[in-house]
Amino acid sequence: QVQVVESGGGLVQAGGSLRLSCTASGLTFDDYTMGWFRQAPGKEREGVSCISWSGHDTYYSNSVKGRFTISRDNAKNALFLQMNSLKPEDTAMYYCAAGPVFRPTNMRSYDFGYWGQGTQVTVSS
Repeated sequence: QVQVVESGGGLVQAGGSLRLSCTASGLTFDDYTMGWFRQAPGKEREGVSCISWSGHDTYYSNSVKGRFTISRDNAKNALFLQMNSLKPEDTAMYYCAAGPVFRPTNMRSYDFGYWGQGTQVTVSS
């Protein structure tokens, strides 16, 4: 049984930082592209960042490029998202997801078959 679990969300002031973590079990972690999505109330789910199985290739949405950094530790089945210079518009539920496909120019929810329950990030102004 595959389990994907996020942690690290919380409340932070604008300009601050948070580091999200995700662990995945029940799958061969380094066979999968790992990604972060987010969804704010009343908005569509957005692909934020993803990283190829090797960690050599990454994708960032324009909204977070230059502020967020994705990384992974295959030895620990772990995925991370370092979020700096946070803005109120980054407020959302953040989801970790695993899938077989890496696309260098975009992220599609349907490429990811395993999802966590989400961790809330709230950025106050």
